[in-house]
Amino acid sequence: MIKHALPPRRRLSLKRVVGLLVIVTAVFALGVAVGRGDLHLRSTTQMSSLNKNLPPDLDYTSVEQVYDLLKKDFDGQMATEKLLDGLKTGLVDASGDPYTEYFNPKDAKMFDDALSGSFTGIGAELGTNADDQIVIVSPLAGYPAAKAGLQTKDVITAIDGQSTSGVNVDKAVQKIRGPANTKVTLSISRSGGRPLDVTITRVKIDIPSVEYKMEGNIGYIKINQFNQDTADLARKAAQDFKSKNVKAIALDLRSNPGGYLSDAVDVSSLWLPEGKTVVLEKRGSQVIDTEYSHGASPLAGLSTVVLINGGSASASEITAGALRDNGAATLVGAKSFGKGSVQQVEKLANGGELKITIARWYTPKGANIDKQGIKPDIIVDITEEQAKAGQDPQKDKAYEILKAKL
Repeated sequence: MIKHALPPRRRLSLKRVVGLLVIVTAVFALGVAVGRGDLHLRSTTQMSSLNKNLPPDLDYTSVEQVYDLLKKDFDGQMATEKLLDGLKTGLVDASGDPYTEYFNPKDAKMFDDALSGSFTGIGAELGTNADDQIVIVSPLAGYPAAKAGLQTKDVITAIDGQSTSGVNVDKAVQKIRGPANTKVTLSISRSGGRPLDVTITRVKIDIPSVEYKMEGNIGYIKINQFNQDTADLARKAAQDFKSKNVKAIALDLRSNPGGYLSDAVDVSSLWLPEGKTVVLEKRGSQVIDTEYSHGASPLAGLSTVVLINGGSASASEITAGALRDNGAATLVGAKSFGKGSVQQVEKLANGGELKITIARWYTPKGANIDKQGIKPDIIVDITEEQAKAGQDPQKDKAYEILKAKL
């Protein structure tokens, strides 16, 4: 999850993955895994105990030596700004964390633009798996990645013939994104199988944050990602449901890669009375922050089922975990992605940004989200045959449960 140290004071749960993802957190245009870690907008002042033995400043003598030799002997032209960017990138890459990254000014703008919900790409959120491979967190329904058959946890082994080994998520995103109506070829490995080349045409992608409708006396709300308008749209849906006397709610967070933490807290607050724990932020074993529900809760007390799957990451997992641990909902579907690391984004003087993993997210009852995911109360899988036939046994099960409680 990502923290922004400067206004606007919103937080992202890149995987955006999580996951994300750990995805995280990163977005649908081809995902920025911002996944995202998700954006947390408060700067941390406490130094990690793991780094207290580092010197106050680095000795750059050997760096200057390398620079002097390059300047004297390199047979080619170099640019000062690129050399400085290389230094910063190398320093950050030495952390070994795929979600701790340096963005130069151009990349920082691309990263920030991706959070608006409209951009050009193939429509998939990217993240990394336990082996630090670039993977699909969730393809966006109706967009090129999904139409090409890409699935959650597909490994991207190459982009336009170039290996992704050692490539971080955001660099992979940059390689995959591009102008509308141009093509990109991904080499995909599924379940350890032989890589398959898939060529996809990029398109402009506009992601509706929230969709909702009445189905009988059950209110159905689908959140595709947690961006800047999600909380307001979700509250509008809740008020509409309440005015129409809905009796139960189905909250669909499937293939939702995450987004702003603050919106995840606001959405959870629609069900939870003020003061309930939504998520714990831990550094090591120490709780360094707790997010609580706030404001009115128009959906409190209504029977609720939350749908999740392997593409649910970061802010989605926070919301699902908060509602279940507080007894406000039953979870149905498949195990979520497992994007629970917290990234903080710091603005730099040159217009660049530094995204740093600073902590991990835990559910109110203390379950670690990162790399663990959330297991639903009732597991329901969807086969390829069912998906192709337009069947949705997960949603069917949710409605079965809700109707039994009416």
